[in-house]
Amino acid sequence: MSTRRPAPTERPVVLTVAGSDSGGGAGIQADLKTIEACGGFGTSAVTAVTAQNTTGVHGTHVLPVEEVEAQLDAVLSDFDVAAVKTGMLATAEIVETVTTYASDLDCPLVVDPVMVAASGDRLLDSEAEDAYEALVGEATLVTPNADEAAVLTDVDVEDEAGARLAGQRLLTWGAEGALVKGGHIPGEEVLDTLVTADYIETARHPRVDTEATHGSGCTLSAAAATHLAHDEPLREAVGESIDLLERAVRYHHDIGRGPGAVHHLVDVRNEAARHPTAERVQDVVDWFVDRDVRPLVPEVGMNVVGATPYAETTDEVAAVEGRITRTLSGIHPNRGVRFGASSHVARFLLATREYAPDLRWAVNCRFTDEVEAALETLDGPVAEYDRGAQPEDVAEVEESTMQWGARQVFGSLDADEERPVVVLDRGAHGKEPIAKFVGHDARAVAERVVSVVETLESESEG
Repeated sequence: MSTRRPAPTERPVVLTVAGSDSGGGAGIQADLKTIEACGGFGTSAVTAVTAQNTTGVHGTHVLPVEEVEAQLDAVLSDFDVAAVKTGMLATAEIVETVTTYASDLDCPLVVDPVMVAASGDRLLDSEAEDAYEALVGEATLVTPNADEAAVLTDVDVEDEAGARLAGQRLLTWGAEGALVKGGHIPGEEVLDTLVTADYIETARHPRVDTEATHGSGCTLSAAAATHLAHDEPLREAVGESIDLLERAVRYHHDIGRGPGAVHHLVDVRNEAARHPTAERVQDVVDWFVDRDVRPLVPEVGMNVVGATPYAETTDEVAAVEGRITRTLSGIHPNRGVRFGASSHVARFLLATREYAPDLRWAVNCRFTDEVEAALETLDGPVAEYDRGAQPEDVAEVEESTMQWGARQVFGSLDADEERPVVVLDRGAHGKEPIAKFVGHDARAVAERVVSVVETLESESEG
């Protein structure tokens, strides 16, 4: 047998200069995972070895400066480095050394001024704080959190105005951009403020109710460096990195005895699930056509929707384009399965996932008195919301109604309370009554739909 022809790939090389986290959630380990996830090839220079896990830092050994220099020389002499990011630098001597190397770089530099771990443990000596000004002056982007920005600039960052002022002060040191992260600022929203000489922008997103933020700063800065390595403009690189982190925190890893760690590969895993998700939707559609579930197809048409594991938008929900309609001989899907094809049912499913993130599948079905009676044979609870009780301050659009309805049904459930398998919407003027079947397993949801059809047919024959 002849040898196979190699097929090498090319990815921009990103160098991270940071400390090692034995717990795997932050530091070099988080950086390398994130760089790979964002399409880069990760290289590293380790500045310190920490005995660390989700509960805290239990020991730190700072490497001699000569060892850090040897690593930097080895990487920079062999690789065409497209971006560099710094994390834990530990001492003034290492900060000054990295600054010397940074002055010779011909690529973007992202400086994450790591001073304190998420657990509260200090990762930088006080002398090193003063040495950071020169390193920040070499940066394409500096990414302090509110506490770090306050230490560096003497500005109390307690709101958007403080973040803007701190960012502007960092620009006077020579940085091209400053992203002042708002995770440590109290409030229902997280405000991340990007300051450059040309513009100031604040990204606002709802706060995720979790303490599992271990590795969040490392992940964001590594993502930004990798996007810059792909020659993306600063604004786009920062925006994509913030979006990644928001999802990585919400769908964090539940590991260790502490709060957990962010999910560095969340976007990669979500993207990989798209094809299997669409296939499962198609399997259910084919079964429904084969079985002829006509009795449950509503006038507006039926749809089968499936969300990827970490779906946040309708573009991450697969559905039948044009829905499934009744014909004289059975049912017929108007077009194929694609992502973003559903609005109504997809938005309802996404709204339920705010309270039950493992729900991934939904089917909207016809709802009548006969259907309501048949639902009593199912193996789970049936719940409902009343459109007539919708408050006036909830916008009269389907998206708002879906979110409000999902909150009425799922928002009040206790953690150990069994979740509904069907949610009833009795309709309103111009709105057809609908029964929405939901669940975390596509087959189980489909089986319940078929079970109700069989019950209706049995009652009709009787």
